[in-house]
Amino acid sequence: MKTALTLSGSIRKGSYNQKLQHHVGDKLEAAGVKVTAINLGDYPMPIFNEDLEPDNVPEAAAQLADLWRSHDIVFIASPEYNGGVTPLMVNTVAWLSRQKPSPFRHAVFGIGGVSSGKYGTIWGLSHLRESLTKLGALVVPTLLGIGPAEEALDQDGNPSEPAIIRKVEQIVHELTHFSRG
Repeated sequence: MKTALTLSGSIRKGSYNQKLQHHVGDKLEAAGVKVTAINLGDYPMPIFNEDLEPDNVPEAAAQLADLWRSHDIVFIASPEYNGGVTPLMVNTVAWLSRQKPSPFRHAVFGIGGVSSGKYGTIWGLSHLRESLTKLGALVVPTLLGIGPAEEALDQDGNPSEPAIIRKVEQIVHELTHFSRG
């Protein structure tokens, strides 16, 4: 059975991106994938600084790297801040990029995000895709940018627009089709 890890680049209460994380996780489960949903708030890491290596690497970095390596699929739901990747995701990727063996080379990655703006995190997701790809990750083609959140999601946080529902279906198909498991 294929396995998926889902996470959000936002840890605030009521996060639209956590809702997207769980929505995509539910769709992956419906496609026969065993899903593990995590909250990055449970993996605290200081701001990345090479001076902390090698003696003070946070245990959370090793734990996250093991999780990423042990799953066939990784889905990241992330908002964008100022047109870029969230500080939480930048820090997480920075710490994980230092782990050996690379946690980016086994799983196939899917990325999506929700914002209150009409561009739906596309700029931030483009930056995230570029970073992941440079680290050797296989990122599926579909960028799941959703916005504005108040119009695109129902009261439970599920996509309500037919075009977004189709994009969720497409990214789930790509993740299950291209995964190595």
